[in-house]
Amino acid sequence: MSATVTNPASKKPQVAASAPALPDEVREPLDAAIRMLEVGQSTWRHLTLAQRARLLGRLHATVSASAEEWADIAATSKELEPGHPLRGEEWLGGPYAVLTALEAYRTSVRALAQGESPLARVRTDAAPGGRLCARVFPLTAIDGLLLSGYSGEVWFEPGVTEAEARRNAGLGQLTPTTPAGVGVVLGAGNVSAIPVLDVLYELMASNRVVLLKVNPTQDALLPVFERALAPLIEPGFVRIVRGAGDVGAYLTTHRSISHVHITGATPTFDAIVWGPGANGERRRRANRPLLKKPITAELGGVSPIIIVPGEWSTADLRFHAEHVVTMRLQNSGHNCIAGQIVLLSADWPQREAFLDALRVAYEAAPRRSAWYPRSDEKLQGAASDYPDASWCADGTRALIEIGAGDDATALETTEYFAPILGVVSLPGTGQEFLDAAVAHANEKLTGTLGANLLIDPAAEAALGDGFERAIADLHYGAIAINSWTAFGFLIPTLTWGGFPGSTLQNVVSGMGVVHNALLLDRVERSLTRGPFRPLPRSVSALAGPGRFSVLPKPSWFVTSRTGATVSEGFTRFRMDGNWARLMGTLVQAFRA
Repeated sequence: MSATVTNPASKKPQVAASAPALPDEVREPLDAAIRMLEVGQSTWRHLTLAQRARLLGRLHATVSASAEEWADIAATSKELEPGHPLRGEEWLGGPYAVLTALEAYRTSVRALAQGESPLARVRTDAAPGGRLCARVFPLTAIDGLLLSGYSGEVWFEPGVTEAEARRNAGLGQLTPTTPAGVGVVLGAGNVSAIPVLDVLYELMASNRVVLLKVNPTQDALLPVFERALAPLIEPGFVRIVRGAGDVGAYLTTHRSISHVHITGATPTFDAIVWGPGANGERRRRANRPLLKKPITAELGGVSPIIIVPGEWSTADLRFHAEHVVTMRLQNSGHNCIAGQIVLLSADWPQREAFLDALRVAYEAAPRRSAWYPRSDEKLQGAASDYPDASWCADGTRALIEIGAGDDATALETTEYFAPILGVVSLPGTGQEFLDAAVAHANEKLTGTLGANLLIDPAAEAALGDGFERAIADLHYGAIAINSWTAFGFLIPTLTWGGFPGSTLQNVVSGMGVVHNALLLDRVERSLTRGPFRPLPRSVSALAGPGRFSVLPKPSWFVTSRTGATVSEGFTRFRMDGNWARLMGTLVQAFRA
C-alpha cells in the first residue's frame, strides 16, 4: 500500500512506497505538521546560543504554569484519585523531571555561548579499566540539599581522555547552524516526562526539530503538552500529534523524516526496522532493514536488584525491603527500569530475615490498579509460568521465589512491565557472591538498561577495589548503588540508555542515549550512589564508612507517608524558587 506525502516545495504529491495508507483526514494534518517543521528548522539553525538559552528560560515558565494540571491529569489517568498517597509520582515523573532538565540544558548552552565547555567546572578522575569518570551530580547547592547523600557520575568509554571529553561536550550545540532535518519521536506511554525529555534531547543534542507522536495512553495530556511547549511550537520547532500504530508507521516511513527515536518495547522497534511478522523476521536474519534512516531507542529489559550480604540491623532489613518494593511497584511496575529480579545469596545468614521483611513490605504497599494496557495478560502469563507464586495485596501483585530445581527462564527473559517480582538465589558471600551475581545479570537477564545494588558500608569497604571492579564488569547503561536507577532517570546531567554495543539485529535495551544535559560524547554508562541508611541512622556514617544524609525515607518510596506532599513541594520549588515554602516541604519530608 502507499500513501501520498506532500513536497513542501510543491503541491504535487510524492509517494512513499512503504508508508501505510491513511484516510485523508488523518494524513493531511500529519503532512502539514511536517511541512511546518521543515520551515521551522531554518529558523532554529539561525538562533544563536544565547537566544536558545533564553528560549529554554521561556520553556521553564510555560512548563511551570502547566505543572499542576499536568500532574493532576497524569495521576487521574492512572486511576490515582485526589488524596492518593502515590500521586507524588506524577509530580516527579512529569514536570519535576522536565524542569530540572531545562535548567541543566540552559546552563550548558550558556557555557557554550561564553566559549566554555559544559564540562569545564565538573571534576573528573579515573574509573576502572582505563575509563574517565565525570562527577556530574550534585553540581549545585540546592541539588545537594534536596537529594542529600546522593551522587551521580558518568563513565566514558575506555580510552576517552579528559581533554577529549571536555572538547566534545556540546554535541549539536557545537555546530548550531548545521541543520539535521526533521525527526519523529514516538513517545512512551508510561511516564509523562519521557516524550518531552526525548524532544528536548533531539533539539539540543542533534539540532533536530521534532514531530512528537504521543502514545494513546497520554492523549489526555496533549493539550497540556501543547501549552507547556508553546515556545517551541509557535516558531515551528516542535509539533505534537496523536494516533495509534498506523500513524507511527506512516511517520517513520515519511520521506521528510530524517531520524526516528522510540521509547518502548523491542517488538515495536523490530516492527519499525524490519517490518512485522514472518517477513520482518526474514529481513532481520538477512540484515535487510525496511527502515532506511537512522533510529535511536530506549527499550527496557529485566533489571536486577543485587543484595550483597552483610550484617544488617532490623531497621536496615525493613528499609531496604521497602526500597526493593519501591523499585518494583512504583507506577504499578509499568516502568522500563522497574527492578524485576532480586539476586540474593543462598548463604547469607540473614537471607530468611530479609525475605520475611520483603514479603511484609510487598503485601503492605499501597494498593493500586495495574493500569497499563495488556497488564492483565502479563499477570496471567506469570501465573501460568509460576503456579506456586505468592499473590499479594488481594491478588494484584505476584512474588515469585525461585527454588532449587525451578526454571527461572521466563522470569529472567520476560519484561513483565507489571507488578511481578522474582527472587533468585546464588551461592557464596562477599566477592564470590558479587562476581557471581554480576555474571548472572550479564548472561541470564534480558536487557542492559539498568542494574541496582544494595550493600552496607562495612561490606563495601571490606571488598575494596574488588567492588569497583565488579561494577565495571556489570554491563548496564545505568547502575544504582544504594539507590534506584530511576533516580538516575531524574538526574538530567546523567545519561539514560542501554549499555553500548547493541545493533539493529540485536537491539537489547536500545541504541544511543537521552537526557545527558551536559551533552557529553562517547559515554558508556551512568552511576548513582546513595546512603545505605537514612536520617537519623545515617549519622553513623560520620564515624565510619558510608554516606551521611540529612534525608529520612526518600519521598519516592511507595511507603513514604508524605511522599505526595514532598514530591509536589520539591517540584514547586523548581518552579518558583520559593525558599520559605521549601522549608515547609522539608518539614514534611522529616515526617515520611
